Amino acid sequence: MTIVTAPLPGRAIGLAAVPDPVFAGAMVGPGTAIDPVRGPAVAVSPVDGVMVSLHPHAFVVVDTEGHGVLTHLGIDTVQLNGAGFELLVNKGDTVVRGQEVVRWNPEAVEAAGKSPICPVVALEATADSLADLREDGEVAVGDTLFGWQ
Repeated sequence: MTIVTAPLPGRAIGLAAVPDPVFAGAMVGPGTAIDPVRGPAVAVSPVDGVMVSLHPHAFVVVDTEGHGVLTHLGIDTVQLNGAGFELLVNKGDTVVRGQEVVRWNPEAVEAAGKSPICPVVALEATADSLADLREDGEVAVGDTLFGWQ
């Protein structure tokens, strides 16, 4: 069982509330989303593993079970071309849960006209492979968002 934890503090809202049809429809995979605390922040790795994809606005960590977890920092933030995001690791790095990955500011994302909501998705998973999915309530960094069989 892979335990996926919150990469940033905020309020769990579930994928259905994400203002993007691809995420809201779980087309990328099942999971949840976090409406982050506003202000300067650092997104951390939600699992131990290897950083297989790394962009200023999103990253994927694959654990030893082959489970890939996508953390997407805001919606349509690729359009910001990296402005306001600072990468703290490199693609290919081995990371541990809680390790700092990207420095960013959800408040600045919102000021740029983008949603700061952050989907956390189990890539290529089925909805029934997730357990104890958090879709509401406040979450702190490291709180469990879901388990993945």
